[in-house]
Amino acid sequence: IGHPEILPLLLTAKTQKIFNCRVDEDVTEENCFKCIKKEDIIQDLKTRANTSDFHPLKKVILEYPGEELLVVFDPKLQYGQNFYIVASEEAKENLLKLSAAAEETEENGEGALEVHKAWVSLGSEKEVEEESVKERDTKIKYKISRVRRKFGAPITFTDKNASDDKESYTECTSYEDNTFSIKMIERDVGVQTVPKVRETSTQTKWTYPKNASTQYYTRLLSNEAKAETLSSETLKEFLTAVHIRMEIALQQNEIMDVFFDDWKALAEDEEEGKPDVYLNAYQTFTDVQYLKNRTISCVRWHPTLYGIIALSAREQPSYEEQVNLSNKSLLHQSVILLLSFFDPICLQLVLKAPEDIYCFQFSPSDPNIIAGGCADGQVVLWDISKHEEKLKSALPVAEEVTDLAEDEPIAALVTEQVQQSSTEPSLVRHCAASSIPYSDKKPATDIQWVPCNSEDDQKGGTSDNRDENNLQLVTCSPDCSILFWDIPSIEHRQMFLSEKLKEEKRSYMPPDTDEDLDLSWKPLIKISLRERDTNAEYGPTRINLRELQYRYKTSGKAKSLSALRTPIKETPYTEMGSSSSKNLEVLENISTNFFFGNEDGEVVYSDWKMKIDTHSKKRHSQKYTLHTETINTLQNSPFFKDIFLSIGGQKFAIWKEGVTNGPILQSSCSAGRYTAGQWSLTRPGVFFIGRDNGNIDIWDLLKKTHEPSYFQNISKSTITFISPSSASAEQHFLAVSDDLGVLHILEICQTLCHPLSDE
Repeated sequence: IGHPEILPLLLTAKTQKIFNCRVDEDVTEENCFKCIKKEDIIQDLKTRANTSDFHPLKKVILEYPGEELLVVFDPKLQYGQNFYIVASEEAKENLLKLSAAAEETEENGEGALEVHKAWVSLGSEKEVEEESVKERDTKIKYKISRVRRKFGAPITFTDKNASDDKESYTECTSYEDNTFSIKMIERDVGVQTVPKVRETSTQTKWTYPKNASTQYYTRLLSNEAKAETLSSETLKEFLTAVHIRMEIALQQNEIMDVFFDDWKALAEDEEEGKPDVYLNAYQTFTDVQYLKNRTISCVRWHPTLYGIIALSAREQPSYEEQVNLSNKSLLHQSVILLLSFFDPICLQLVLKAPEDIYCFQFSPSDPNIIAGGCADGQVVLWDISKHEEKLKSALPVAEEVTDLAEDEPIAALVTEQVQQSSTEPSLVRHCAASSIPYSDKKPATDIQWVPCNSEDDQKGGTSDNRDENNLQLVTCSPDCSILFWDIPSIEHRQMFLSEKLKEEKRSYMPPDTDEDLDLSWKPLIKISLRERDTNAEYGPTRINLRELQYRYKTSGKAKSLSALRTPIKETPYTEMGSSSSKNLEVLENISTNFFFGNEDGEVVYSDWKMKIDTHSKKRHSQKYTLHTETINTLQNSPFFKDIFLSIGGQKFAIWKEGVTNGPILQSSCSAGRYTAGQWSLTRPGVFFIGRDNGNIDIWDLLKKTHEPSYFQNISKSTITFISPSSASAEQHFLAVSDDLGVLHILEICQTLCHPLSDE
């Protein structure tokens, strides 16, 4: 600030060695200036391209008028990095003149050094120490929060006498404290302690030894005494009183081993040594073009290809946008990026989307099909089967340096229009997109694949046949709706792509614009979460449901795409159902219960199938108010179908389906916010939670349940998503994204991977 000609620069050890500016060798704190030729820096930019440390200041270096640039060593990090570069000739000359003047002053002053006397303390520093004010008491901190639905609510103030309400008014009258009126009398007293000494003695009496022996035998009752005892009323009353307890004790002995030591069974062999780091940094990925000033919203591992990971990004919302749930987006490129471990610099695929992607999932049966939920509520499908071979052939590639031709101008280095080369990623268009009027009115915050059974009884055309994978989609949105989607057929998706290309060619629109294209993909079922009697609204942000199965009966011949593209007059939804709901046959022996978390931090257990009473339709639901902010994680345990984890605000909870009195485990209120979480894929008692300070809390319930067993800092910003992956039995990864658009790939240590016995 105040020095626009000074720009901070981070030089690694490799760059310092190339330009002879190594710290504490070529440059020091006293001799901190280094002049580097401009042509040497330009040659380094050509050779190392984006990996060059001068790449962030590429435009400034090319526009510099002089032949040499001044690079200054900054050991105190005054400008944020270990070096800074001077971007003007005038500032460069001024700094060099000041340095020369300082050296001359030191040379002239060496001969005139005076010997000063040593400073002798007279007690002044003690007086300063006694007069200084020091805080001794620990400050009390209060934190006040309120539920999200009360944000922006009007506030009404009223006047009343404080004496009328005794609970809110307390009078503190003054009184005389006798503690400060006691007169102390001083006197000199001396005390000396002297121990008491006395002499004692003891002597044991010695006796002569002699042999002795003892013999015992059982006492037997006579036959008359036995008969009298067995026929007595006292014995009968005793047996009547204890026979129930004795029967229970015998049953317990048969059911379990009373001599089994449970404590020893819980204990495991002591490990040789605890690891210093539980999450080792494996790789870090970011992209200047697609992830700059954006937050990563979702991260998914490819189900079958090792080393392939996909991520989506969206705009960084401000605080007002989060409160108002604004879904407006600026002009930008909305994509899903696919990258590989073996070549993290180059993207493998770029999936284009009409709007920012909030969530997406790979199809469990066909990983080439990807479904995503957009910021405007649309549901989008991609088919990457044509690029599957490219993903499989992703191997480590050596860096190739391409030299510019001699006649090519230097300005070509900074131009934004670069011709697409073979190393650039392939762009993939979406093959299906839902109709906006029938989609969610707010962002689709969660999406899940659900298997279904298809039943084809049509005669004639087959274009309306369900997809061969027998899968369906479920999405939820804060607009109080849950939508079930049927997957379009392959013919429908091909027609969608061809129609989209024709529309773009006719209107000369950019490739990523879908304004004039009428989409025809509509939801199969809509579940409304508004209660008419109480006017209650539940805006779900996360959904968790068991496997739903229902048959779809097609009727009549398939409609053409042009016939489906008709103007929409009104919404065909009622409380639950759609235009095709008459063809649905719900199976009987299935679970229709599901959990969802909403914006107010409530976890709701409901039934998606309507319960019909005598008077009105009501959906039976149980609401649990535990979290103080929006639910950001609601995930089933990979080991137990009826156990799931919920995270929101400053708390997390573990729930069990069927337990109606609340969670089986809940955390205390933490100092910061929990922003993401995931179960471990290999240990049932371990899960990971991301925080707003960039830490990852590792909870191991076998060791601690009141606090995390370990924690580790990953980033300087908020953790936005966590996704685990098991590459092999000995190698497990954890993908962690943050609010700065950086994806961290961490390798999980073996302690957190191998489950204990009977865990």
